[in-house]
Amino acid sequence: MTNRQSCTITILETSDLHGSMLPIQYANNAPTESGFAKIARLIERERSVNEHVLFIDNGDLIQGTPLAYHHAKKNDKAPNPMIACLNEMKCDAAVIGNHEFNYGLPFLHKAIQESSFPWLSANIVDAESGEPFFGRPYRMMELPEGVRVAILGLTTHYIPNWEKPEHIAGLRFEDAFESAKRWVADIREQERPDVMIVSYHGGFERDLATGEAIEPLTRENVGYALCADIEGIDVLLTGHQHRTIADCFIHGVAVLQPGSQGSFLGKMQLRLEKKEERWEIVQVESGLLSPVGMEPVEAITELVAPHEKLTQEWLDSPIGKLLGDMRITDAMQVRLKEHPLIEFINRVQMDLSGAPISNTALFDNVSPGFPSDITMRDIVSNYIYPNTLQVIRISGQDIKDALERSASYFETYDGGDVKVHPSFNEPKPQHYNYDMWEGIEYKLDISRPPSERVVFLQFQGKPLDRQAQYDVVMNNYRAAGGGNYTMFQGKPIVKDIPTDMAELLATYIMEKGTIEAELNSNWEVIW
Repeated sequence: MTNRQSCTITILETSDLHGSMLPIQYANNAPTESGFAKIARLIERERSVNEHVLFIDNGDLIQGTPLAYHHAKKNDKAPNPMIACLNEMKCDAAVIGNHEFNYGLPFLHKAIQESSFPWLSANIVDAESGEPFFGRPYRMMELPEGVRVAILGLTTHYIPNWEKPEHIAGLRFEDAFESAKRWVADIREQERPDVMIVSYHGGFERDLATGEAIEPLTRENVGYALCADIEGIDVLLTGHQHRTIADCFIHGVAVLQPGSQGSFLGKMQLRLEKKEERWEIVQVESGLLSPVGMEPVEAITELVAPHEKLTQEWLDSPIGKLLGDMRITDAMQVRLKEHPLIEFINRVQMDLSGAPISNTALFDNVSPGFPSDITMRDIVSNYIYPNTLQVIRISGQDIKDALERSASYFETYDGGDVKVHPSFNEPKPQHYNYDMWEGIEYKLDISRPPSERVVFLQFQGKPLDRQAQYDVVMNNYRAAGGGNYTMFQGKPIVKDIPTDMAELLATYIMEKGTIEAELNSNWEVIW
């Protein structure tokens, strides 16, 4: 009888934490059952019962909550609290996510320097030398039994379509698939790992079960192709799409994705046996561990506490007063007929930029709107992204095409309730990709087929000239074509306002002292 050696490796994955270190909802400080402090308790538990545990963060760590915003904008000389938390939990590796660039390269470099773990990304390279910009494309680890584990980092290469150019100056984003193909082969040949893990801050472009395409061929996500068309990958850790994926294999590759904001901890266990001179994976199990009911790890809450105190004081700073009602009680109704909050944001954008036309979005379905006494908490609860503003020059046809893109947010109406089209809900909610406009008058008829829904479109009381050029203000994500608004890509930038929109809104309200809810009802959705 052959005496086989065996061992088990436990891989723990976080992804898209977006600064969610504590189990609170910053809009009202209500407790939540998510966040890294609770996830950390799960990590502790797994380490207490498993011998070989690898903890990998898959990116989008340092942006996303008021805590992260306040640190970046008001307290950036202090140690980064998100990095300190991962250091405390002995993270083994992290991957650069697209939102890591939101506050600029100096801020990101500082975070990396403070990290006790390596940041990996094989396909983000120096524009001149072509060498991996962040130094380490992969990490090799060897267990006491001699098992060799490779962790290769990849990042969605679509970042130049979203990020401000000055935040990524000197970088080149190589195709994630092509980079993976080259690096996996090189690592297999040179390092001879027993386990090849690819941690990819990106998601899936195809249905996991059928292989059918689920998004336009932008190559923002190439997870399915990584599994189907590259030999040598054993495990693919994913993120970016904020999905929950476990107990899943694509062309024999074990796949994991743990949601976002610390809602789950991804867990994958590999059992290996030594056969002759090689270790082989003989069994793979994966799942999503919920932090519901977990007590936060005190060491994490203590690390965050001084930063949190400053954040809370800043959030409760009074800004101004509101006459009228800008509260949101039904997000769908906001998207069907103009709401005072949307009109206000568009009006601020137009006032600050001088552009005659503006668009903006209601980013999610939990935005509360503004109360009568406005604080900074109200600003960041409604404008949750660190966007800046740009004025771009586009044609009337571009405006019409953009409205049709927005109109595709709705399923074709055939009676009953108005429904969101699945493409805006899956694989993750994309409510932020439905824009509402000011400075033009329009109607969208959602009983009509997609691309034929703009049934009324005027500018200053006359039909919009499809051939004419118009200056339109919008956030930098949209101006770069983000959200598949390809009609905006490459258009002349007439004006750039590099201040975060949350700060612009706060300053505008403070200068006014009192703002008023207004509504000109320049647009509506009909059926």
